[in-house]
Amino acid sequence: MLPELKIQQLRYVLTVVDERGFHAAARRLHRTQPALSMAVKELEQRLGQRLFEKGGKAELTPFGHYCLPRFRELVTQHDRLSRDLVAQVDKQAGHIDMAAVPSVASRLMPTLLADFIAMHPSLKVSLHDGNADYVRGLVAAGEVDLGLTSLWQEDEELSFNGLIRDAVGVVCRDDHPFAARTELRWQELQKEPLIRNGTSRLLEGTDAEPLLAQSAFYISNMISLTAMLVAGIGVTTLPRLAFPDEYERLRFTPLARPHVEREIGLLKRRRRSLSPAAQAMEAFIAAQLTG
Repeated sequence: MLPELKIQQLRYVLTVVDERGFHAAARRLHRTQPALSMAVKELEQRLGQRLFEKGGKAELTPFGHYCLPRFRELVTQHDRLSRDLVAQVDKQAGHIDMAAVPSVASRLMPTLLADFIAMHPSLKVSLHDGNADYVRGLVAAGEVDLGLTSLWQEDEELSFNGLIRDAVGVVCRDDHPFAARTELRWQELQKEPLIRNGTSRLLEGTDAEPLLAQSAFYISNMISLTAMLVAGIGVTTLPRLAFPDEYERLRFTPLARPHVEREIGLLKRRRRSLSPAAQAMEAFIAAQLTG
């Protein structure tokens, strides 16, 4: 049966050697000399060999010389591990893997991440972006700690905390008749060449669902979709956060009837605890977006 080594007793031995005596070691450790001697004797009994020669001097036995560097290595590793654990709990170290839908990754995450890292400069963050299904898959597989996304369907394995709502509107070129409107009804889109995209399923289950069946185009890539819109090929529907503001020729008009919106929130695994660093990120994002 292996002896159980107590880190504190190993420290006592090292201090006795470093201070060259039990009396000086006891003074440095703020212990009485009898208590220190008793602790070292208990360790020797556990090991089955003496560490110090008889006579009360701090002279190591051959076995003690063998043990000394190994005791130092074990204590050093213990202290390093303890520091790492404390740093994790105090959010002074750690790595966070996140995923977000592209609109959130480009519109919200730059400011959120910059502010978060300013508060926790020692933490590392990796951000992956993809559509809602991609984000959902990464979270479900445990490949990321958190997802910032919309939830298309309930899942008993996942926990979703909705934070903000993102209204859907119609996107068209600046010379389109819709460009000057302040709001639109879905019936007005019936004669328009509608380009569907990954967010078009937000219209499912609403009065505007018939628009999907009559659409002849589907483009999933945002760059390609934007090129089609700028070329005047048609119009599309997008959540406000997904609207590419940088394109001067495009306009966003809210869809008023029906009012359609998606809910953006944090997605995580329901039965898995987050690391302290990920907990800090979760609390920070929730506070920022709801505030």
